[in-house]
Amino acid sequence: MNPAGVPEQLRRAWAIAKKDILIYYFKGPVLIFGVFMPVFLFLAFLMGGRQLPLEFLVSGLIGMTLFFTATAVSPAIFPWEGQAKTLERLASCPVSTGTIVFGDMLASLIFGIGITAVTVIIGIALGLPLLHGIVLVAGIVISAFCFSAIGMLLAVPPTNVPSNIMMLTSLIKFPLIFVSGIFVPLEQLPYWGVALAACSPLTYFTDLVRYSFTDAHFFPVLTDLAVLTVFTFFFTIMAMALHKMTMPRRM
Repeated sequence: MNPAGVPEQLRRAWAIAKKDILIYYFKGPVLIFGVFMPVFLFLAFLMGGRQLPLEFLVSGLIGMTLFFTATAVSPAIFPWEGQAKTLERLASCPVSTGTIVFGDMLASLIFGIGITAVTVIIGIALGLPLLHGIVLVAGIVISAFCFSAIGMLLAVPPTNVPSNIMMLTSLIKFPLIFVSGIFVPLEQLPYWGVALAACSPLTYFTDLVRYSFTDAHFFPVLTDLAVLTVFTFFFTIMAMALHKMTMPRRM
């Protein structure tokens, strides 16, 4: 793609994002995995008898909400469109594979930010003081990009059976949730647990959320933002490159 064509490709990516939002984002699996699942996990730990402070639990809920919503649809869009034969029509249009991937990411990003904003408002309504709003907004935007790119990576296997992709998605997403300091403070983890948590981008977003509400953090704030940015670029580049390789096998 030459530089002069970048604005036009971005416009087309936005058109793809709008199409995704209108068609895919109110399906049953999206609501279950993207909205209800974080709430159910939150309630399970809230009623489990563990004496964890509310700000810790709400911060974890915000982290899970963004992670689940930003990865709820993007893994299944390629299989859905491949199954419906609409992917062939899209690929025949003057758009690059990178544009298609970026458009799907934009839709997931918008959906994730919208639902997460509601969760943040609920946290504030429960009495949690928002101490660092700018940091929280920056963390949400960068993390939404990052998690959307993860969703697109999960869609790389060239299958047009959505259930296969959703099964793979669950096998990867749930372990990431449990190693990311969502339910157990990083300070209480052994060294190997902290090393494992450091491999998950969700760890850094949750750390930013807790800093935004409590002024406490495990990693330096700039480190959280920098690592999330690196993850975002890496996952995005990998998703675009791998989809370019596997898309012909979906046709």
